[in-house]
Amino acid sequence: MTTVDDVLAVQTTDNVLTAPTVTTNTKGLKSDAVADTTTLTVSLYNSTTSNTVYAYITGLAINNNNAVFLLESNGSTPYYPANPSSVGTALSANCAIPLGAPGTTVNVTIPYIAGGRIWFCTGNTLTFLLNPGINGPGLVEPSVSNTADPNYNLTWDFCEFTYNSSQLYANISYVDFVCLPVALTVTSTSGATQHVGGLPSNGLDNICNGLIAQNAKDGAGWDQLIVTNNGANLRALSPTNGIIFNNSLFENYWTNYIDSVWDYYVSNTIVVDTQASWGQVTGNTSNDRTSLAFSGLGSFTKPAAADIFGASSGAFAAQTTNTDALLNIGARLDAAFNRSTLLTNSSQPDKELVSSYYTNSVTNHYARIVHAANVDGKGYCFPYDDVTPTGGADQSGFVSDGSPQNFLVTLGGGNAFARRMERSIEAKPKFARRSVQWSEDVKERISQSTNEDTNRDLEKGDIHPKLLQEMSQQDTTPRILLPAPLGRLFGKYLTKFYASPLYTNHVLPIFSLLSQVIASFLSLSMRAVLSRIFIIVFVLLFYLFDIAPQGAELETQRRILESAGLMRGNGTMAFQSS
Repeated sequence: MTTVDDVLAVQTTDNVLTAPTVTTNTKGLKSDAVADTTTLTVSLYNSTTSNTVYAYITGLAINNNNAVFLLESNGSTPYYPANPSSVGTALSANCAIPLGAPGTTVNVTIPYIAGGRIWFCTGNTLTFLLNPGINGPGLVEPSVSNTADPNYNLTWDFCEFTYNSSQLYANISYVDFVCLPVALTVTSTSGATQHVGGLPSNGLDNICNGLIAQNAKDGAGWDQLIVTNNGANLRALSPTNGIIFNNSLFENYWTNYIDSVWDYYVSNTIVVDTQASWGQVTGNTSNDRTSLAFSGLGSFTKPAAADIFGASSGAFAAQTTNTDALLNIGARLDAAFNRSTLLTNSSQPDKELVSSYYTNSVTNHYARIVHAANVDGKGYCFPYDDVTPTGGADQSGFVSDGSPQNFLVTLGGGNAFARRMERSIEAKPKFARRSVQWSEDVKERISQSTNEDTNRDLEKGDIHPKLLQEMSQQDTTPRILLPAPLGRLFGKYLTKFYASPLYTNHVLPIFSLLSQVIASFLSLSMRAVLSRIFIIVFVLLFYLFDIAPQGAELETQRRILESAGLMRGNGTMAFQSS
């Protein structure tokens, strides 16, 4: 038997969404006894520069026995595909929702949906296929880890959501990869709004530059996460997907850090707040240093890099006994590993501070760089990125409302502004994992303070402080701009050149000097430039035509030239500007 949780877990690994055999979900996502016809308006805003943008909405229809659901191209008609007879069958309905020209908003209507995704593709349509299944069709979704996928070289992305009788919950997901900027805004029936700013329009390039810079520092292979197409950045993969392409990537990256953690907790005790019925549990490293044991519950072996980045294998896979408790503890340990805080904070996740995340040289730099590139620092960057102290600052980039009136999803960076919000979250058990579909978090309520909302619009040049701190080097590095045909030929070589010592030590200083000179000139106002030109021309005319009053020994003429800054005390001519 499979539950909603089971099929959604398979969706993340196999990119196939199927209907569960059990229609009731243990996390509260269930079909109502009486069919509920409640719907929600979703506004899709095209803030890209492309006239060819398509959206797709997929998920499981909660009030239709969790059947596989797509929305047809008119934005209102549900499409429940029939179970096909063969693998790779095409959809029988057009589900590509055209967004129109830049600046256009398209309103669509959705019913209650579990495991929902809103997909976007610029410049083309996406291909979804159907496979035969036991309880209905399996929807084969686009994949970034399969080079044979027809969507692999296209520009596409998605956000995740669940909409049920309890609430709307949505988040920006970077767990698999980063490609297109997506921003989320939900408006309640009371008029209150929540907003996640997402990436600015150049967010992907900022992230790729950051990965290149980090790899230049430690040589760990962060630049291998960058996927290009025709010389341009196409997407940045998460470390988990990077390891799929190169299973030796990051193989020994965490070894020394893990050994230090295991050594530290031989003589020190780690306290994990499960934020659930198990309360606080304590653990120590075993005497033989093979495991981190929690009394009466179980233990964790040393994780491998794939375990830490993916959070579902090896040390953090489900265990045969005390499964729920150990998964809960493992979530908090895994979050602390990715943020590299286990040696600085033995009370997890209590006492965690966002400012302490990713400060160790060995850390999840993909998550660090992606968070820094988002205008408000928020986004789901690894499977347990929503682990926070009780009442602490969320980092996963979600919006949630129990009575939503409208859900606005913006593509392209146009709504990339940071809104400061105060959230008070009721302390509830958190079985965080990637998205709402595996979480009790769907029941949480978020209240927002309106007395300290501040908007920061990157389109107007306002830079988020964290983005400025983390990405300043990459953002200001001069680049050689090539026409598109030359970029396709030489782009990959230029990328290697930018990361080389020759560029960093010799070429970059020259570019920087030229940039400062040009910036200094451009910083002068037009009025200041014209006034200086006028003074120079006026004085030169006096000097060349010998019409200035000269006085004794040309004294008056000399003073005029000196006052204009054209003569030094030794009688030679000079030009200077201030």
